[in-house]
Amino acid sequence: MATIAYLRVSTDDQTIDNQRMQIEAKGYKVESNHWYVDEAISGSTRASERPQFKAMLDYLRDGDTLVVAAIDRLGRNTIDVLQTVETLKNKGVSVISLRESFDLTTPAGQMMLTMLAGLAQMEKAIIAERREAGMARARAEGKHMGRPRETPVETILKALKVNEGNVSKTARELKVSRQTIIRART
Repeated sequence: MATIAYLRVSTDDQTIDNQRMQIEAKGYKVESNHWYVDEAISGSTRASERPQFKAMLDYLRDGDTLVVAAIDRLGRNTIDVLQTVETLKNKGVSVISLRESFDLTTPAGQMMLTMLAGLAQMEKAIIAERREAGMARARAEGKHMGRPRETPVETILKALKVNEGNVSKTARELKVSRQTIIRART
């Protein structure tokens, strides 16, 4: 009966250090080979598709305890989180979420898990809506989206005028694609 910890961060610029400190601060003694870490892997990636989560799932045994800093470390999709916890429960593994302060495998924990996983999924959807609204506003204001242009629009338009609107000739001259010239024109 071992205590296992699962840590996950979504991007390269995030760190697992806070999650590790939270688990240790609560007094959980996790052996060095029982820390499973998925870095730069989105919570929207199914748990079964994360390399370290799969390795941990293969290792876990009946009677083990899995500790996570928060439910959203398991995932952001309600159905995936519920299936993951059910899989762990069927293996005889207790799942402890520190932020929410409960055992996810008890009936009360299952109820709370369902509600919180749903909230996490809703939060993700709201963030996506806000991001899309911000991008739509930026496009409406004429702001460029995506990586910076190597050839400024003004340069393209001047060359296009000099070449009397000939897209192919302008593209060859500026060493850019025809599509780049066409996009700059609109």
